Amino acid sequence: MRYIPQVSFHSDDWSTRHSVLTTARRTAALINALSDGCPDPADVADVLRAYGETDPVDLTTLDIAEMQAAAFLLRPVFAAEHVDDAAATLNQLLTDHTGPLRLTSHSGSTPWHPHLDREDNAPWNEWLLASSCMALTVLVWDRQRPPGRICTSPTCQNVFINQGSGPERRYCSRRCATRERVAAHRRSRSAEQPNEAK
Repeated sequence: MRYIPQVSFHSDDWSTRHSVLTTARRTAALINALSDGCPDPADVADVLRAYGETDPVDLTTLDIAEMQAAAFLLRPVFAAEHVDDAAATLNQLLTDHTGPLRLTSHSGSTPWHPHLDREDNAPWNEWLLASSCMALTVLVWDRQRPPGRICTSPTCQNVFINQGSGPERRYCSRRCATRERVAAHRRSRSAEQPNEAK
């Protein structure tokens, strides 16, 4: 099972749970959860709940297969090396897979917010693509750089949102960064040892 981020929200903090950055981070977490060959629907539901989705979150194996296809379409946004490439990918996704921008309150059950899916009760895969495109588009617009990356570690293909200040991250987590630092140190020590024996 992949790592499920622990995201804490107050139950009444709707705007934080649905912020652009939280939605983008949820996109990355879902892409990672869905990248397993055969993800367990319960694990994917746990990711959705961790990012504020309320129960019931009942996912079928068909939902998961369709969400995997959506995640596959979103991954190139994270692979983009340049903002122009990220923007071109998002523009194509917006053209091919979303409806017109609209506001909804889900019949008064939520505050008004924008949607790009074609209806309030769209299938999970359509919702994932539309909400992800919306959040990633706003991040590109706001920062004028790709919204995320794929982890540089050769043993990890996780995607992550890279929107903090400071230098751009190369790894999805401290764990991956530490593992690669240790591996590089071991390689350099191994390379030095034959020379020391001379």
